[in-house]
Amino acid sequence: MDMNKHLENPFLTRGFLKDEWFCDRETETEKLLSNALNGVDTTLISPRKYGKTGLIFHLFHRIEAENLPIKCIYVDLFHTRSLEDFVKTLADELIKFPPQTTFGQRVLDFIKRLRPVLSYDSLTGDPQVSFTYQLEAEKEQNLKNILDFLNSQPEQIILAMDEFQQVTEYPENMEALLRAHIQNLHNIRFIFSGSSQALMAEMFMSPKRPLFSQTQQLHLDKISEDKYAAFIKKLFNDGGMQIEEEVIRFILEWTRRHTFYTQSLCNKVYSKHQSFVDLETVKLACCELLDENENSYIQYRELLTGPQWKILTALAKEQHVEQITSSAFLQKYHISGTTTARRTIQSLIDKGLVLATPGKTQTVYEVYDVFFMHWLAREY
Repeated sequence: MDMNKHLENPFLTRGFLKDEWFCDRETETEKLLSNALNGVDTTLISPRKYGKTGLIFHLFHRIEAENLPIKCIYVDLFHTRSLEDFVKTLADELIKFPPQTTFGQRVLDFIKRLRPVLSYDSLTGDPQVSFTYQLEAEKEQNLKNILDFLNSQPEQIILAMDEFQQVTEYPENMEALLRAHIQNLHNIRFIFSGSSQALMAEMFMSPKRPLFSQTQQLHLDKISEDKYAAFIKKLFNDGGMQIEEEVIRFILEWTRRHTFYTQSLCNKVYSKHQSFVDLETVKLACCELLDENENSYIQYRELLTGPQWKILTALAKEQHVEQITSSAFLQKYHISGTTTARRTIQSLIDKGLVLATPGKTQTVYEVYDVFFMHWLAREY
């Protein structure tokens, strides 16, 4: 087999590189683009690692490929803790635009007027800025200045803020602050992306919250089985590898069609560069992934209480449970007390270890990390 075909593994576990390595999301991409072109802000919600970030960059690539007069800005708020962090992160992203471009030069000239301290990341070489503040009001003024600058540009601006629920942890009332500015911005379309489904829904759907009814909601669901299967088959075939339909179906069932875990397993299998991918190869890759993460999973055992570990293990064995406090479920796994079970489940949800997905009639509970779920079921 020609190994030159395998210089790149097309099954990405993070980021976005090219359209042919991006599966489906056609409807969601069209909705985001339509909203942007028609003056509608969007709240993008899904569980972690469903592909929200990849979708945003796929949208940005589409805009660039079609040469639309739109400048796209992506800000990851996950590590921010305050308004000061927010302003710095946004400014850092802005100065990444090449200064040799017209827009990049405009950005650089503007940022200099804010009197920042300019530096460069020692690892990536990316430019960075920091600001010195004497008064709290100066932070709000810098935010306003940046938003006003973007609003004044001849190109339309799309500002995507990922893990937006993080602003609820700020000491400042960031929701109210943003609402006050957003109402006066006609040239910026916002994408508020978040993985805390309950919190994001509350932020944008509760009449008591500042951003109530400010956006159109878009919930990212799992990719359809048929589309994902066709995508997987094509990428393996393009790499000179044959993979049978039943093997692909096993992959999608084992990973529960969760984007990150499906991509991770396919990445592992693809890296073996076998001309014919059989079920045994895939199952071996599954075991390797669980073994690679075992040390992390063992740490959970030390950090959780006995009741938490018992319920987590029970959920793993069932894979998903609707009636989490039913006597049948509690008795089967020797879990005592409905009240205790309900409190324990909520603590696991708060820790990000259990995913609760509301349905039309019942809420479905499952272990958030699909690999962790399989490891628990295997070991306990």
